[in-house]
Amino acid sequence: MAEVTYYGADWCIDCRRSKAQLESLGVAYDEKNVEHTAAFATEAESISGRKNIPVIVFEDGEFLVEPSNPDLEAALAKRGLIG
Repeated sequence: MAEVTYYGADWCIDCRRSKAQLESLGVAYDEKNVEHTAAFATEAESISGRKNIPVIVFEDGEFLVEPSNPDLEAALAKRGLIG
């Protein structure tokens, strides 16, 4: 199982940016597309308390909502998921 769970949608520009960054950095993640599965949208909202996406959840329970590229990279580095 991946240490990162990504909640997002194909139409969301910020989601596409964060997803591309995860892929370019070689980070494995579980994708939960909120557009295709309503239960995933409910999960993301219950985690973040907001309707904003993407929501990126780490194995330690911490999460980011609509992170900038530098914030996402810092969170990944902090957890040793990237060099």
